[in-house]
Amino acid sequence: MTLGQKFKRFMSNHTETSDEHPVSELKSHYYKSTNAQVFQALEAMLSRHASYQVTSVSAERGEMSANITMPKKAFLVATVISIRPFETAVDFNVTTETALPTDFGYSAKTIFSLYDELDKQLPRIDRS
Repeated sequence: MTLGQKFKRFMSNHTETSDEHPVSELKSHYYKSTNAQVFQALEAMLSRHASYQVTSVSAERGEMSANITMPKKAFLVATVISIRPFETAVDFNVTTETALPTDFGYSAKTIFSLYDELDKQLPRIDRS
């Protein structure tokens, strides 16, 4: 990651994951589980936290959205995609509501903690 990319990431209030992300921690995570099992685990995980309010669930499209109320206000979109039977990808998109042009890494930290918690619940496939 170049210095310019690091600065751009720091000066943003938005973070999303993808297969080709330059930051290894923000690459899509793959799980050895069915789409339905991953979706249920994700929905249960978000519902357990008091700071997350699930606003929309579309199992057919594999998307779930939630408002994050604490410690900062943010909006989360989680996407669950079935790659093959028993191989499912999860991506997150977090946008922080802030008056400043940066969230000081809050959106990335939110994604890190969500992936960490999901990794503890589901068997992860390493695709490095």
